[in-house]
Amino acid sequence: MRIGIIGAGALGGTFAALLARAGHEIEVTARGTGLEAIRAEGIRLSGGYGDAHERVAAGEVLTARPELVLVCTKAQDAEAAITANARLIDGVPLVVVQNGLDGVTTAERLLPRSYAVGLLSIIAANYTEPGVVRVTTPATSYLGRGDGPPDAESIRLATILSEAVPVVAIPGFRGAQWTKLIVNMLNAVPAVVGRSVQDVIGDRRLRRVVAASMREAVRIGIARGVRFGALQGLGDRRLRLFARLPLALGQVLPWLMGVRMGGVPNLGSTQQSLRRGQPTEIDFLNGAVVREAALAGLDAPVSRALTSLVHEVERTGASVPDERVLADVPV
Repeated sequence: MRIGIIGAGALGGTFAALLARAGHEIEVTARGTGLEAIRAEGIRLSGGYGDAHERVAAGEVLTARPELVLVCTKAQDAEAAITANARLIDGVPLVVVQNGLDGVTTAERLLPRSYAVGLLSIIAANYTEPGVVRVTTPATSYLGRGDGPPDAESIRLATILSEAVPVVAIPGFRGAQWTKLIVNMLNAVPAVVGRSVQDVIGDRRLRRVVAASMREAVRIGIARGVRFGALQGLGDRRLRLFARLPLALGQVLPWLMGVRMGGVPNLGSTQQSLRRGQPTEIDFLNGAVVREAALAGLDAPVSRALTSLVHEVERTGASVPDERVLADVPV
């Protein structure tokens, strides 16, 4: 197939290289040094899915109408990136590979003739050098839309993508998005202190902050009437139990997630953006928890404080000391 991939960062680069290796015709969009590197050297992938070095067409926008589109930009860049390609891709099936809760809704608004689904990717990949991606943790990805069972088109798209990486079409996608949002609470603290996810989780005091942000997010989801989907060993029953636990016991959840990541340091997507000097998607992660809390008539002080700290690191370029995090985040 002709597949267009909008955004060739960590996940976009992973999918581009693996789909090209599977025999598909790939065109990607990128910017700046990333675009220059891909045009000159292609995409070089290593780690959990083996080594791949694939030459793909690349530009700031897509130039040929594809048969399938993957949107792999950061959440804050999605609207502009889709708009820039809308004339060419409206009417083409679209898979939004993105954190947060709003990706599919945004795509449907901008591309009214396209069939849009979301993809929740648990793949951990580091992208710290233009055109070079290292997969630190391979994992199954989950595709769907809305609250009902997967339809035939979702199953077809999952089958196509599974030629590159394992992808499963799931029911209750909205609930699974919330579960992924809980998983993404692992991002903020490592980004703020400038340490790997595993290192932060191994620190008892910082792990407590991570657990507090996860528990707060689960409680807000419950207040919003969410039934959490099954994802990465988590599900509705387990998360509801976690929401009732004291933090001393709740810390076992991020600890287990850290164990599952393995020994290769995982920076998290938020920290990778900071290291590249780019804006983060924190407003679509912890910031989304704050907004959802407001809709429920509640507050989310942990996520609000962490969002503020990540924005501070964006402005200053300097990590925040552990003691400041422990002082500023109300745990």
